[in-house]
Amino acid sequence: MCGRMDMTYDEHVQKIYYQLQIARMLDEPVNSRFVRATDKVSIVRQKQGERFVQSATWWLLLEAQQDGFKPSRYTSFNTRYDKLNVPRSAGFQPFRQSRCILVAKGFGETEFKNKKPIHYHDLQGQDGPLLLGGLCRDWHHPQTGQWHTSCSVITLPPHPKLKHIHSKAMPLILPKEDGVVNDWLSDAVTDVERFSPLLRPHIPENLVAQQIDKPSTFVPISKPHVIDADLYQSH
Repeated sequence: MCGRMDMTYDEHVQKIYYQLQIARMLDEPVNSRFVRATDKVSIVRQKQGERFVQSATWWLLLEAQQDGFKPSRYTSFNTRYDKLNVPRSAGFQPFRQSRCILVAKGFGETEFKNKKPIHYHDLQGQDGPLLLGGLCRDWHHPQTGQWHTSCSVITLPPHPKLKHIHSKAMPLILPKEDGVVNDWLSDAVTDVERFSPLLRPHIPENLVAQQIDKPSTFVPISKPHVIDADLYQSH
């Protein structure tokens, strides 16, 4: 996942929030067609059985400044699946204590060759917004007392159906199943072994992919095509 998302807030996202049984909106939902890494995004969390939506910086590691926080010099808008169980890695504790969901209309991928971009694609769910599996972390400023939340999206190995779009990785797209969502958001679930099946490349619903000219203008330069969902994944 290449550091951009479509977080347009519309009736389809509102429907997903309703289905997720959101109790409170702590912050105004982000409403942007083009969200980049380090920007503000909306995340769904659960604490003590209550689900809510709040804003977070899309960059898991932050550094305290005199009057606030800034993104760390260490890239952390994504968290790789193979780092989740590595002690002292950035995602180790959040994977066990503070998982979240990012409800996104879609996400963007950029393919590179010799460190130069060769094509850009936008992907969306054919039947509605996607649930991206993420991690979050709360930061307390030692001088101001300010609290700030950050997040990342978990990335998986590349999927064969997506390799023509992005050959290195894909985001974790959670199935819209109550059991999966409930376990993922529950702060009482600390045994992460149950999530192992989710950490394999899987497309739980049909995606619509389209090549665009560049991320900032997203003008289509090819016809959209459907990438079919995988038939089954054991949870």
